[in-house]
Amino acid sequence: MINFAAASAAQPLALILLAPLINGCVKKLKAVLQNRRGASVLQPYWDILKSFRKEEAISETTSWIFRAVPYAVFGATAAACFLVPVAAAAAPFGFAGDLITLVYLLALPRFFTALGGLDAGSAFGGMGSSREVMIASMAEPALIMALFTVGVETGTTQIDAAARILSQGGWTAFSPGAALAFAALFLVLLAECGRLPVDNPATHLELTMVHEAMLLEYSGRSLALIEWASMIKLTLFLTLLANLFLPWGIALEAEAAPLALGVLVYGVKIAALLAVLAVAETSTAKLRLFRVPDFLGAAFVLALLGLLSQGVLRLGL
Repeated sequence: MINFAAASAAQPLALILLAPLINGCVKKLKAVLQNRRGASVLQPYWDILKSFRKEEAISETTSWIFRAVPYAVFGATAAACFLVPVAAAAAPFGFAGDLITLVYLLALPRFFTALGGLDAGSAFGGMGSSREVMIASMAEPALIMALFTVGVETGTTQIDAAARILSQGGWTAFSPGAALAFAALFLVLLAECGRLPVDNPATHLELTMVHEAMLLEYSGRSLALIEWASMIKLTLFLTLLANLFLPWGIALEAEAAPLALGVLVYGVKIAALLAVLAVAETSTAKLRLFRVPDFLGAAFVLALLGLLSQGVLRLGL
């Protein structure tokens, strides 16, 4: 018998520590699809360590807000990991928050990052902040609708309880409404995590940057914390897709075999989602900024249709 509380407490730490590896796997898959060798999947770890060792260069025009932003961004993103089950249908702080709390915790890093970009006083930082807020204002409604589809289907907004109910439902858990919400959440992932076609995380062209434009003034430890937080955020969204819309295999008991199976199935689901993400990014070009509202509008419509169809099915109409 394994202590289920200890197993659930290890899950958020695993998300935080494995986030750079997952980011490295995405880059490696994209390189393979583009007929390039690419860097090692462990390269993000070395990049973070290198940034931690570097000395910070902070502009004299910044205030204490600029210095506090990296810690607030990393803290809020790490806190969100404690609400999401990974291999077992239990979250350490699941009792303290639900889907609504998760949405707020995911919104806090964006708010602080935009604030840091404005506080530096640079033209590109302000441009990136304004674009980030504009994108967020359209992505958040779609995110809430997609997550509420799960709440309507399971009758609860507790994430670990919803994962447990969906896992017990078997293949019937993937209903038409869930399929629409899954597609909507995947589109939101591309926008929220700064992926193509909404943003390009590898670009340094000032006129096209969104997320990276807000980080131009950061260096050293501060830059490492923000970049690490962005990797954790991508891992969180992938985990939500895997455990709320593809809930099969998640452990429901504190036994070695179910937990081992849960870890294995989680790895398979994340690998499949990474492959889909790499193909999606490789096969699309970056959208022009005025096309982003149409992209996120489609995500909102998909999430709304998923929510309405799920509600109709639940009411038996």
